[in-house]
Amino acid sequence: MGLSPTLSIYLTRHMAFWLLSVFAGIAAVVLLFDVIEMLRRSASKADVSLAIVIQMSLYKLPHLIQQMLPFCVLFGSTLAFWRLSRAYELVVSRAAGISVWQILAPAIGVALTIGIVQVTIFNPVASIMLSKYEKLESQYLKRSTNLLSVSDGGLWLRQADKGGQSVIHASRVAQSDMSLQNVIIFLFEGDDRFIGRIDAASARLQEGYWDIQDAWISAPNKATYQVDKYRLATDLTLNKILDSFASPETLSFWELPSFIDTLETAGFSGLRHKLYWQSLLASPIVLAAMILIAAIFSLHSTGRSSASLSIAGAAFSGFVLYFLSDLVYALGQSSSIPTMLAAWTPAGVSTLLGVALLFHFEDG
Repeated sequence: MGLSPTLSIYLTRHMAFWLLSVFAGIAAVVLLFDVIEMLRRSASKADVSLAIVIQMSLYKLPHLIQQMLPFCVLFGSTLAFWRLSRAYELVVSRAAGISVWQILAPAIGVALTIGIVQVTIFNPVASIMLSKYEKLESQYLKRSTNLLSVSDGGLWLRQADKGGQSVIHASRVAQSDMSLQNVIIFLFEGDDRFIGRIDAASARLQEGYWDIQDAWISAPNKATYQVDKYRLATDLTLNKILDSFASPETLSFWELPSFIDTLETAGFSGLRHKLYWQSLLASPIVLAAMILIAAIFSLHSTGRSSASLSIAGAAFSGFVLYFLSDLVYALGQSSSIPTMLAAWTPAGVSTLLGVALLFHFEDG
């Protein structure tokens, strides 16, 4: 017997209602805890008001929601299936000849739709808001002065100290030893008074300074002269420079491929950004897998005590999968396993596990 359009629409609305309810509840809790954490971090900052704290938390909220979305789908679908079982609607449907796979089809369709909307529409919005949050965090909490940017024209790096700042441009970089090629360095006193320029064939980052080779040094109203070696003091390290990159989360799904190409053209590794982009592609499958896992624990639950066991079982499974996903991502970031395998393994394992267990319990 096929699933009637009326029953399909009913199951879809029922699932959407519970997913939205759980989503709203978790988002409210996450926002509350994040505001508390921001208040703790800003307690010693006299210029950070409550309005700024709330603004920062609201900017960060969409990113946090993306991270919590699989759990929202897992808990929401668990409650939705439990309500259907408790009202014996699933029992009647099964007695009418409708299989569990037909019952799950509308829920999986809702999860896939949510995943596609998250990747294509919600993620770009979340990335913009997270970028704004990081700017406010840098301004009010971190007090960061170093800035790095990579574009089609090469690498731009700014370093600052008590005497002023330097803006460094290079056409290419070797990430292994932080060697720059075709270097131009603009020297400023204070924030904006230009005092000189250095043109060089190469520069290498050493501990506490840039080792510049074959440098031409010029300054206003002075003759240009050449030196074989020149040292420019810096407090930068390779880790500081790499941390200054735009994090993958601040780039939208649509921007990531071109940014990865730009990174690799400049000489940097785009591994972290590739892994994040592939994980975004896999996220709709992960959400669909959460529906399957929720069904395992809740399709046969009818009482209140069984509901608690269902939620506990789903939560335990979710956290185990989350831990394993983090482990696989860490292996991917360290290049221990291929990027595609690291990004798609959580989705593939979750789906296969859910399908196998449902076959065992329902058809075995």
